[in-house]
Amino acid sequence: MQTRERHDEYMTRRSTEENAASNKQVGGNHYKDCAIQPIDFILANNFGFCEGNIIKYTTRYRKKGQTIQDLEKVIHYAQLLIEKEKKNNGK
Repeated sequence: MQTRERHDEYMTRRSTEENAASNKQVGGNHYKDCAIQPIDFILANNFGFCEGNIIKYTTRYRKKGQTIQDLEKVIHYAQLLIEKEKKNNGK
C-alpha cells in the first residue's frame, strides 16, 4: 500500500532536490510560484492525460497571458472526458 506524502514533506523534499527535472521549467515561469507543481500533483494522483491537462491549464491560466485560450483548453479536455465517459457507460 502506497502512502501519500504530506505537504510539508513534499516541500522539504522539493527544496533539497535542486537539480531535479521537476524543479526546472522550460519556456516560462508560470508554475514557479505554485506550492505544489502541477506535474507532481498529476503524477502523485495517477491522473490521465485529459485530467492532467485540465489541472495544468487551470493552474496557469492567469499567469501565462493566455487566459481565455487556457480556459478554452480546460473546457475542451473536460468535453473529451465527458464524451469518453458517455461512450464507456453507454449513454
